[in-house]
Amino acid sequence: MRGWLGRVAFSILCIVSSVAVWGQMPIKLSVVPEVAPDSADVAYYGRTHFWRAAGETFGFNIGLWAFDRYIQHGDFAYISLHSIKENFKKGFKWDNDKLGTNMFLHPYNGSLYYNAARSNGYNYWRSGLFAIAGSAMWELFMECEYPSTNDIIATPIGGMGIGEVCYRASDLVLDDRAQGSERFGREAAAFIISPMRGLTRILTGDAWRVRPTSGRVFGIPKLAVEFSLGTRLLQYRHEIHDISAGATAEINIEYGDRFEIKSSVPYDYFTFRGCLNVMKGQPFLSQLEIKGRLMARELLENRKYRLSVGLYQHFDFYDSDTISARSAKVPYKLGIPASLGCGVMFRDIERHRWVFDAFAHANAVILGSVLSDYYAVDCRNYNLASGFSIKGGANMVFDKSRFSVGITHEYYRLFTWKGYHKNTDLADSDPRTLDVQGDHSAASFNVTELRADMKLWRKLYMTFSFSHYLRSTHYRDYPHVTSSSIAARLMLTYKL
Repeated sequence: MRGWLGRVAFSILCIVSSVAVWGQMPIKLSVVPEVAPDSADVAYYGRTHFWRAAGETFGFNIGLWAFDRYIQHGDFAYISLHSIKENFKKGFKWDNDKLGTNMFLHPYNGSLYYNAARSNGYNYWRSGLFAIAGSAMWELFMECEYPSTNDIIATPIGGMGIGEVCYRASDLVLDDRAQGSERFGREAAAFIISPMRGLTRILTGDAWRVRPTSGRVFGIPKLAVEFSLGTRLLQYRHEIHDISAGATAEINIEYGDRFEIKSSVPYDYFTFRGCLNVMKGQPFLSQLEIKGRLMARELLENRKYRLSVGLYQHFDFYDSDTISARSAKVPYKLGIPASLGCGVMFRDIERHRWVFDAFAHANAVILGSVLSDYYAVDCRNYNLASGFSIKGGANMVFDKSRFSVGITHEYYRLFTWKGYHKNTDLADSDPRTLDVQGDHSAASFNVTELRADMKLWRKLYMTFSFSHYLRSTHYRDYPHVTSSSIAARLMLTYKL
């Protein structure tokens, strides 16, 4: 019993904590043996149920609106036929919510719409249509604020990425053969990880129905997980240096086979990255990254090398806040909920006790956001934008699993084209009607990260990581601004 409790607890931590995966995990220790999915489970849970999926999507929106209206008493929730008519009349506009709201919470809501369909037999692509429909219903009918252009993009696309990760993670903890307290624990864990899947199982009775097979539609794939706890130091470097320190927690997950010979199943391979901080003045969730493979082909496999290429969906989120009143500056902000591109992965064979691997990604950014030095309207201090990103990195492991070192670099180039006139007084502007992405600008954001892991005892490692965040923004109507921040982490890492 202790074994399954450990796996359930750790799966909850992986998703609920939303906490970091290295681009490719250098030292991978398998959590459990691989198990192929049972055809009976695939057939049973692969049957589609449109009306139940649609009802869950609709019901979730009604329930969320009722909570906002009658519990939270949110101004935006006082809807009427007039507000709905105005929404259709005025159309979509760029909104001014916080970065965490627009670039994480809205995609998370999208993941709930997505999993209403995913848990009712629909695949990745068709479940995305439910995420679009759920988001459109909310934007047009459930708020008395004009529908948001950025939300109708971020919610379904980002929701598909987060939703598939949650769905597959919940699949790992379920076991339809279990009974009693073990069954209750597994179902509760699955509900926390993927609420809509848990709700569907309750509605259908699958939450307590005992079957001869596990019910895992993906079986148990290759899986590597590591959990880290330690301290983090964040420094903003400009005319005045601000420093903040606190506790940090990370989780690294690599799911599936990065060198699958041929695959067209979305998210049969993904990495999950995030970071939680307990630091004064800093957001609790400071980092979240997902790289999900949509399709792949192996280009090379021989006695010396392995090389694969694939199409990947990316979700990137970096958040910080003012460290102190000394500079009153925000180190960095970046949100990329909708990004798609090509990725290449390379691995060398083991040579004289060391192994080398590398990866590179080139992506189109459909919707992104980056910190602004001048735009400050309502809750927003960042520019919405589109552009591209380039990511790359390399890892080297020595003596199999005793020591590893890796370096990654991410470059984002984001363009904000729908801005405001230079003479506009933002302080007197109505955030409800101001329809702009932010400042006319072109911004570059670079994240360079160095990490080292050294084995202390069995599966326990000492981890050190150093990150450098560099932003350079050229404004059309204002002076060019460059800012730099660094972060260092010292942690103990346990590799399952």
